[in-house]
Amino acid sequence: MNSCSLLSKVIVVGGGIFGVSSAVHLARLGVETILVNDGPLANGASGRSLAWLNSSRQRSDEYHRLRMAGIDRYRTLAAKHPDAAWLRFDGGLTWDADDTANEIAAVFRYERNIGYDAQLLSSGEIAAVAPGVDEHSVTPQGAIFNPGEGWVDLPSLIEILSQEFVQRGGRLVTNAGLAKVTVADGRATGVTTASGVAVKADAVLLATGASVPSTIAEFGHFVPDNTPIALLVRTQPMHLPLRTVLNTPRVAIRPTPTGALVLDSAWSEEEVIAQPGGIYTVNDSTVARLLEEASKVLKGNPKLELDTYFVGPKPIPGDGEPVFGQLDDIAGYYIAFSHSGATLGLIAGELLAGEIATGELNPLLTTFRPGRFD
Repeated sequence: MNSCSLLSKVIVVGGGIFGVSSAVHLARLGVETILVNDGPLANGASGRSLAWLNSSRQRSDEYHRLRMAGIDRYRTLAAKHPDAAWLRFDGGLTWDADDTANEIAAVFRYERNIGYDAQLLSSGEIAAVAPGVDEHSVTPQGAIFNPGEGWVDLPSLIEILSQEFVQRGGRLVTNAGLAKVTVADGRATGVTTASGVAVKADAVLLATGASVPSTIAEFGHFVPDNTPIALLVRTQPMHLPLRTVLNTPRVAIRPTPTGALVLDSAWSEEEVIAQPGGIYTVNDSTVARLLEEASKVLKGNPKLELDTYFVGPKPIPGDGEPVFGQLDDIAGYYIAFSHSGATLGLIAGELLAGEIATGELNPLLTTFRPGRFD
């Protein structure tokens, strides 16, 4: 146990990957930590994530560096669990539509220039590195194969991390309803649970996904929010040869530990119907078309059967970059709000826990602090 902490107690609100990862890292640092979630663990965006581990295509240098550190932590984890079915590094394959917006050649040059492992392949070269793909579905401009990419089953990872958290003395409180952060004299003082119980703490981390912007707005803080309502479809297990993550013009596909596939797309998000009261519905035709689009890019065009689907907010900040760190004018009030929760999950938890426990700012998070919007 590390005794470097300057705090006696921290409350983490949110049972997704950011919350659970931060909580276990705090516990590793010897900080008394309580993790509070409104329902069961992974009941939000982490439970319906494609969970593709990558830093592909173009983004800011700082964001790329953080994502690569995130992938590095997963590789360390994979070395500890070499036979894990829930964490795989079998690469990612992406191609664009056959139109004037196709950026594959430019993306390949960019990735190669920054040292990101990338191979530009013609359709005939794909079977050798990505079995299970219908080569005829690849557009003439070719596809990029990124051998260093992978995927994680976040609910499985969250379960493993939460077990360690409890073993290290962390207190896990699930199905607690909405917990509100309490603030007095310019600093976070704890939370009040849905039942009205006040729990004191030296610091609070708010990691509640899409609700973070509206929650901190109550204290006068603004974080731009571009959160869509996402649809993730899971097929029945078929044990197909596909091992890579596919990011194609009409569908993204990831294998799962059970032999099923999970699917999402940008166009299907636009067809989700929002009802009053935060209820979302999806037409059967949307799900059927997503299954069809997935079949088209798989070798042999197998008929995919629906197992279930998940729908809900997918946290994305307005500028597309992560928001991590302490609110400028409320000491001890930290937030985590970002897209790419899977890729960033381990590294974000590690860095946030370090800052909370010691008060020392990590330079990897400099450009991602919430104060940039003030």
